[in-house]
Amino acid sequence: MNKRSHIADELRTHLRTIDQQEQETIDGIPTLWVDAENVRPVLLYLKTEARAPYRMLYDLTAIDERERIHRKGQPACDFSVVYHLMSFERNEDVRLKVPLRQERLSVRSVTDLWPGANWYEREMWDLFGIQVEAHPSLSRLLLPDGWVGHPLRKDHPARACDLDPMEWPEEESGSDRASFLFRPEDWGFKRTGEHNEFMMLHLGSPQAGVHGLFRLAVQVDGETIIAAAPEIGFHHRGAEKMGESQSWHGYIPYTDRIDYASGMANNLAYLLAVEKLAGIETPERVQVIRILMCELFRIASHLDWLGSFVGDMGGTLPLCNIVKDRERISDLVEQLAGARLHSRWFRIGGLSQDLPPRWDALVWEFLTYMTPRLGEYDSLLMNHGLFKMRTKGVGRYTLDDALDWGVTGPGLRACGYAWDFRKARPYSGYDQFDFEIPTATEGDGYARSRVRIEEMRQSLYLIHQCLDNMPAGPCMTDHPISTPPLKARTLQDVETLISQFLSVGWGPVIPAGEAFHGIETAKGSNGYYLISDGGTMAYRARIRTPSFPHVQMMSYLSLGASVADLPAILGSIDFLLNDVDR
Repeated sequence: MNKRSHIADELRTHLRTIDQQEQETIDGIPTLWVDAENVRPVLLYLKTEARAPYRMLYDLTAIDERERIHRKGQPACDFSVVYHLMSFERNEDVRLKVPLRQERLSVRSVTDLWPGANWYEREMWDLFGIQVEAHPSLSRLLLPDGWVGHPLRKDHPARACDLDPMEWPEEESGSDRASFLFRPEDWGFKRTGEHNEFMMLHLGSPQAGVHGLFRLAVQVDGETIIAAAPEIGFHHRGAEKMGESQSWHGYIPYTDRIDYASGMANNLAYLLAVEKLAGIETPERVQVIRILMCELFRIASHLDWLGSFVGDMGGTLPLCNIVKDRERISDLVEQLAGARLHSRWFRIGGLSQDLPPRWDALVWEFLTYMTPRLGEYDSLLMNHGLFKMRTKGVGRYTLDDALDWGVTGPGLRACGYAWDFRKARPYSGYDQFDFEIPTATEGDGYARSRVRIEEMRQSLYLIHQCLDNMPAGPCMTDHPISTPPLKARTLQDVETLISQFLSVGWGPVIPAGEAFHGIETAKGSNGYYLISDGGTMAYRARIRTPSFPHVQMMSYLSLGASVADLPAILGSIDFLLNDVDR
């Protein structure tokens, strides 16, 4: 439950005319309900006037409240809009909720306070149908323009078999094709300047530098970019909708598809939120094994980034060697957990099975090989004149920019801010480990590269500590909600057989409540905001990914850059389209 919320008292003192209703939550984040007419003054105060202000809009989403049963102490509403703010100085979050009725589903845009709110507000309108007044360009973000309905509403079908068969009448095909034509005005572009006509360029999936199904429309004056607009949604699979239609246990394999390069780290973010909701404490051995695997995937993800980034810069030999080293990690993960990429090894309350025999020899062999290899990459790339020329001063942003756009992870630390969830808000026993937080100050592509290289060194150091200090003990908690349940409590009589069948087949019943848990993945902060209505699946499953705000920033980073710098800017961000679209 909530610890005493000092920010709530502070708001009551400074904004006496604004009513706030405080809600108790399992995660302890101060949660306040504020009317739509009054939320902007509260947000403005929290960002600019409060002592140790909440400078980052970490997340912005909505909830369809119409079918929710357990709502004790909450105001009556049909939908709610949720603002999640972070204060790094306080090391504290605050959650503001705005209640909305069906007849007036509208809030005012906060893009003037946080430019990074743009896509969050468009996503909210796209998936929930909540209007955003004064938004600079309110339009579909993840779904095609012709989509009917708003998928994250509870009355929208979750499965294809619940939808009518798709039809495309011939008389409508012409208008649908016309919707794919590029009209510069729809993107906020001007066709001409004072003395000349601007050129429009499109970097799309045929361009290797965009790393997936993604389009970046840019407007150029000569070689200089004067406007840019990313288009996303081609990878959207309804991951949050699936989280609200799968059992708590059954949704685990979906989570590591979000950022497949980080694999088990995605599982961990989800499971920590579920375990927080259920009040589950995992054994110490489970915590250390989870750290071991997450750090392996952190190195793997950084190697994926490094290889593709070097390829974007024109390097071929380093790319081949980096891919081979990434394969070594995949082989090691397969030997430890049974699968190379999506192992489905983490479970609610623990692991599906313990480490295999001779696991320590396998890990030690990897450490012995990888440590000098990382030194080679450092000297080969970070000191290479061409690499420096292509990355120094390119894609630069300040710490204030990073906070305004919601940048986390290496991008934030490259601006000189030593913030890491593993240190600031330790989870899974990270507070028992010794490691440093690499930082840089320039905030450009080279600084972000330097931070990631050093992070791989720190990950190797963490893995070494896991190897030397692996505790004995069980690989699954004895909590009754753990899934799958311990075999010692099953198959003894018909009652335990029924209990095991229900727990595995239907999934556990998680007590009603809501909780958020964020972790530090390779690309930044990944967090799950889960709401349980006392059932076998999530009532609301919100996934906050790092790539979503980072890619949105391309519209800002590209301004004034040359066309030749675009691959370097995109590559230095390190994103996956699955992580953007979900």
